[in-house]
Amino acid sequence: MQLSDTPAEADFRRRLREWLGKTLPELPAAPDPGDWPGRRAYDTAWQRRLFDAGYAGIHWPVDAGGRGATPSEHLIFLEETELAGAPYVGANFVGLLHAGPTIAAEGTAEQRARFLPPVLRGDEIWCQGFSEPDAGSDLAALRTRAVRDGDEYVVTGSKIWTSHAEVADWCELLVRTDADAPKHRGITWLAMPMDAPGVTVRPLRTLAGTTEFAELFLDEVRVPVGNRLGAENDGWRVTMVTLSFERGTAFASEAVACQREVRELARVARAGGAWDDAGIRRELASLSAEFTALWRLVQWNVSEAAARGVPGAGGSVFKLRFSEARQRLYDVAARILGADALLEGPWAAQRLQGLSYTIAAGTSQIQRNIVAQRILGLPKGR
Repeated sequence: MQLSDTPAEADFRRRLREWLGKTLPELPAAPDPGDWPGRRAYDTAWQRRLFDAGYAGIHWPVDAGGRGATPSEHLIFLEETELAGAPYVGANFVGLLHAGPTIAAEGTAEQRARFLPPVLRGDEIWCQGFSEPDAGSDLAALRTRAVRDGDEYVVTGSKIWTSHAEVADWCELLVRTDADAPKHRGITWLAMPMDAPGVTVRPLRTLAGTTEFAELFLDEVRVPVGNRLGAENDGWRVTMVTLSFERGTAFASEAVACQREVRELARVARAGGAWDDAGIRRELASLSAEFTALWRLVQWNVSEAAARGVPGAGGSVFKLRFSEARQRLYDVAARILGADALLEGPWAAQRLQGLSYTIAAGTSQIQRNIVAQRILGLPKGR
């Protein structure tokens, strides 16, 4: 893993910085966090700017619409856009970081041509329909049924914590197509249009006050068989590809964001007197080292993903450590900022959001099981 820039990479970094320096001041003000139609418009407009400048999906294969960038260029892009304060992927999250990479890796030529260009241009938004009310962390226990009827599947069931459902055009949906098969073997991955008859979206308000999740109710929704990714009943394997992207590289830029926030907290601590507390200094130093190490792990995971085609189990190591370190970061922020940390504002919102990270994208308990079994080779518990 090469950590220093080659001359070509240094030139790429310089040109990207110049483009960001010119483009970011031209952006309109970000919408209110609760205005999801406004956020969709803002996020997709930013994605279109990236696309027009040749920076959309730069690490995606050229035949998938990307730039075919090297892992180092991908890392430079993540680092520089975060350091410059560029908009986050936002409503584009599932399409760009979950569904799109999965379709690029597993889809047919026709599926790649249909679904990937609109994601890269910011024309279409995806949501994730995986979790169910009665399945908990046991994703394979899902019960949403899909019955084959000619060239269509008829889908009935419900999903919960469906990310960005209220503004989405498509849903990456897991369904059970064989009720008699072992639970991991009777699952199929479908691309479901959100405007299909029988789809009902009920937004859920989070602790932070936003509605980025929703309940999804499906009443005999018809989905073309051509929207199936992979073979029927092979959806669990395809899902593992999706989850490897979600855990392995989707949080990459946030590791850089947390490094920046540690530096900001150190500045606030020095200005407000909290720096005199040796415990605060130790906590900040520990967090700085942790997020630096996590960024190096991101570099490893991205390099491995480029070599393998998908991220490996190391993504679970990153997700586990990152989610818990992020919670520690905002606990320290509360100690430094005092009552101000409990008021409305970015620190308060980030602290509330951070509480979900040990649950979202697979709980910390699930990640520990993956690390134990797939990396350390330990037997399954009984």
